[in-house]
Amino acid sequence: MTTESNKPSTDNRITYETDGYICLIGLNRADKRNAFDSHMIEQLSEALTRYENDENLRCALIFAHGEHFTAGLDLMELQDKWDKGAFEFNDNEIDPWGIGGKLRSKPVVVAVQGTCFTAGIELMLNSDVVIASDNCNFAQMEVQRGIMPFGGATVRFIEAAGWQKAMPYLLTGKAFDAQTADRLNLVSEVVANGTEYERAMTIAQEICKAAPLGVQGLLSSAQDASRNGAKAALANIHGYLPYLFYSEDAKEGAMAMVERREAEFQGR
Repeated sequence: MTTESNKPSTDNRITYETDGYICLIGLNRADKRNAFDSHMIEQLSEALTRYENDENLRCALIFAHGEHFTAGLDLMELQDKWDKGAFEFNDNEIDPWGIGGKLRSKPVVVAVQGTCFTAGIELMLNSDVVIASDNCNFAQMEVQRGIMPFGGATVRFIEAAGWQKAMPYLLTGKAFDAQTADRLNLVSEVVANGTEYERAMTIAQEICKAAPLGVQGLLSSAQDASRNGAKAALANIHGYLPYLFYSEDAKEGAMAMVERREAEFQGR
């Protein structure tokens, strides 16, 4: 019989901190190589939803505690939860993998090190900037576990790498290194092991200096193109302009240019 005192703790699978305009979201199950169980999935969604709803935050940085980013899904814990809502998100919740739920409107940077399997790759592919340590070991190995990728790899991996480059890894589940991930366009940069967090933080800080409304409009248009095609996105692009051109940040941007100084955007 399991008592309350000896039940495995499900607290703090995800850490959440803020640093100025940046939201720091940490995968925090290092003893299991940060494998995603149902509790960790729920907590990651909660963290991203909290970030999305906080008007003071402009960029999120997802990183991992410990030596590895993630070993993927905890299949033993999740095996009886597939049809019980573990991967379902309502219209007010951010799906970390961007399959359902609320579409996020603000940027996400990811720092990856060590092992990064299956759902970890798909989490990367649903982000905007990925900084990978040169010690990374990747594998989209679902077909070796009797299932298939269902967090976006069947679309986004192929979009990034192209059909012929992607399929040898998707159809076999074989591993590949950081340099290969870079050649496949799955990551933004490869950096020396131990510097990935610092580099990701630098990029997040740079994003936060840009006009928040402009960043969100750009991201929305890019998501529109990815989901609905270039023709639809181009047809909608002028719809962003009135809101942006009449914003206080547009005035600030123009004044900063005239006065030859760095703009200080307020997000309004």
